[in-house]
Amino acid sequence: MAKSLKALAKNKATNDLFGAGEPKGRAGLKVASRASGAEAGYTARDIEVLEGLEPVRRRPGMYIGGTDEKALHHLFAEVIDNSMDEALAGHATFIEVELTADGFLTVTDNGRGIPVDPHPKFPKKSALEVIMCTLHSGGKFDSKVYETSGGLHGVGVSVVNALSSRLEVEVARSQQLYRMTFERGHPKGKLEDLGKINNRRGTRIRFKPDTDIFGAKATFKPQRLFKMARSKAYLFGGVEIRWRCAPELLKGVEDVPAEDSFHFPGGLKDFLGAAIHNDTLVHPDIFSGKSGRVGAHGACEWAVAWTADADGFLSSYCNTVPTQDGGTHESGMRSAMLRGLKDHAERIGQSKRAAAVTSEDVMVGAAVMLSVFVREPEFQGQTKDRLATAEAQRIVEQAIKDPFDHWLSGNPVQANRLLDFVVERAEERLRRRAEKEIARKTATKKARLPGKLTDCTRTAAEGSELFIVEGDSAGGTAKVARNRETQAILPLRGKILNVASAGKDKLVANAQLADLTQAIGCGTGAHYREEDLRYSRIIIMTDADVDGAHIASLLITFFYRQMPRLIDEGHLYLAVPPLYKLTHGSKTVYARDDAHRDALLKSEFNANAKVDIGRFKGLGEMMAAQLKETTMDPAKRALLRVVLLADDREGTADSVERLMGTKAEARFAFISDKAEFASEDLLDV
Repeated sequence: MAKSLKALAKNKATNDLFGAGEPKGRAGLKVASRASGAEAGYTARDIEVLEGLEPVRRRPGMYIGGTDEKALHHLFAEVIDNSMDEALAGHATFIEVELTADGFLTVTDNGRGIPVDPHPKFPKKSALEVIMCTLHSGGKFDSKVYETSGGLHGVGVSVVNALSSRLEVEVARSQQLYRMTFERGHPKGKLEDLGKINNRRGTRIRFKPDTDIFGAKATFKPQRLFKMARSKAYLFGGVEIRWRCAPELLKGVEDVPAEDSFHFPGGLKDFLGAAIHNDTLVHPDIFSGKSGRVGAHGACEWAVAWTADADGFLSSYCNTVPTQDGGTHESGMRSAMLRGLKDHAERIGQSKRAAAVTSEDVMVGAAVMLSVFVREPEFQGQTKDRLATAEAQRIVEQAIKDPFDHWLSGNPVQANRLLDFVVERAEERLRRRAEKEIARKTATKKARLPGKLTDCTRTAAEGSELFIVEGDSAGGTAKVARNRETQAILPLRGKILNVASAGKDKLVANAQLADLTQAIGCGTGAHYREEDLRYSRIIIMTDADVDGAHIASLLITFFYRQMPRLIDEGHLYLAVPPLYKLTHGSKTVYARDDAHRDALLKSEFNANAKVDIGRFKGLGEMMAAQLKETTMDPAKRALLRVVLLADDREGTADSVERLMGTKAEARFAFISDKAEFASEDLLDV
C-alpha cells in the first residue's frame, strides 16, 4: 500500500513537471514552449517583500516549531524567559503567572521594565514598540545589559506579539506607568502615559494566542503551564514565582491549585529530590553542587542520583531554557562522570573491571538535573531544544570532575556499590552484543523458545511480525492462518498482569510477561535495545469484544510502561478482527462492530434481502481461512498503529495512571463522568 502511494506521488510529480499523456519527440518541444510563456509571466511584481512581523504569521513554524500544543505553550516560555533573565541579572525577585477564564495569560515581574524612551534609530517610536514589533531587536545581543540570557535571537516576545490576537504591555519605570496594546502584531495606538505610580516596577505582558494561527480549540493547559512555571523556580533559587489560575479552568485537572507560590533555595537538589522521592537509590546521597554564580557566565549547577528500580532521565537547561535534545553541556557531564568513576576504580585496584565501561553505562539509571549559564549560547533552531556552544562542554566538565572525585572518596563503601552497579550495566551491554552475533535461528535456540511461541522462519527482524493472541484456541487458529515465513504466534493465557498497579516483585515473577519480553528480545526500560528487536511489528490480536479490549489495554499499558521506545519507533499495532459475518447467498462480508454492520447492511445488500448475521464469539471460533482473510493477510487486513502524542506526553501519563493505576477512586470518578456514554452499550448487553 505504502509503495503504491509513493509510486502514485512520483507519477503525479512527473506529470506536473512534464505533462501527463504527452507523447515523446515533438511533445518535448511543446512543453518547452509552454515553459517559455510561463517565464514571461514571472516578473519583479511576483517577488514579495514581507515586512514587520508578517513573516512570523506566514510561517510560524520557522519561529516556534509549528502550530501544535507544544508550539502554543512555547509562547509562554518566550515571555517568562524574559522575566527570568531580569531575575538572573539581579533586578527581579518575583514573577507572577496568571491564566484567566477568557483565555488570556499574564506574566508580571518586578524587574527594570522594558525601556519606553524614543529609540535612537527610530526616533518616532518608543523602544517598547520597537521591541514588540521588530524582529531581531532587544538588549541581549551583547553582555552589557545581561551577562547571561535565554533569549538571544531578538525574536521571542515579538513573535509572541505577532501570534497573539491581542497583547497588552504595562511598564512601570521611575514611578511612572505606561501601557501599549497590540493586535496581531500591530499597535492599536501610541504608547500611553498613565501617570505616577508608587510601589511598583517591572513589566506586565497579557496576551491571548490567535485562533487564526493555532485553531479555534487551542487553549493553554493549566497543568502544563504550572509545571513550566515551577521548573523555572527550581532553576534559580533567588526568584519567587507566584501562580494563579481561574478555578473554572481547573475542572477535571488534577494536582494544579488555583493559587500557589514557588521558591526553592535548594535549587536543582530540591528539584531532583521531588522527582525521585519514591525511588530506591544505589548511592543513598544525591550528588549535587554549584560552580560560579548562578546567572553569570560559566556558572553550572547539577544534581545526580542513581536509581536501582527505575529508569533514569537527564533534564538539562541553558540559561534556564530547557534543552530537550541535549547538547554540549550534557556531553561535558557524561565525560566528567565517566572519568571520575574510572579514576575511582583505579584508586581501589578495579581498573580492569571498569575498562569496558562507557558514558552510557554510567548514565543508565542516573536521574540527572543539569543547568548551565553561558554568555551568548548557540542553539540549534529557534526553539532552543539543543545547545551547540562548544565552550559549554569544557565548563561543565571542569565544574563537575573534582567535586565528583571528592564525593566518591568521601564514602568509599557506597562509591564501590555504585561502581558495581555501573560495571553490571556494562557487562549486560557486552552480553547482549555477544548474543546478537549468534544467529537467531539455530536448532538449539528453537528448542528454547519462550512459552508457547511458534516462531517464523525469517531470521531478520525486517518484515517479520509477532502476533500476541488471546488464548490457546485463537493461537491454534492463528498458527494455521499465518504466513510461516514472516508471522510468529505467541498465545497468552487470559488477562495479563496490570503493570501500572503491580509492584516490582510481581512484575519480575510473572511468567507470561517474562515469555513476552524474551520473545520480543529488545529488553525493557533503560535496557531497551532497538537493534535486538526480533520482529519489526508487534501486533496485539484479541477478540473484538469488551474482554478483548480489556486485554489489549493491559498489553498496551505493559508496552507503555516497560518498552515506551517500542511505541515511539512505530513497532506496536492492534489487529482489527471482525465481530460479525454477514451472508446472503454467495456473498459474504465482515463487520468490525455494530455501526459497521448496520452500514454494510445498507450498502452491500438489498433492502428486502434476508441476510444471515453471525457473531463471532472469539478468534478461536473463526475458521483459519476467515482469520487469514480478515485479520492476518497483509494485502487485505487493517492494522491500527499505537502512537504517543508528542505534544501531550504528560497527559498520556496522567491518563494511564488514572485508568490503570493503584487509585481506584480515580477510575470511579472517570466512570461516573463518562457514564452517559456507556448507557446505550449497557442496554445492548
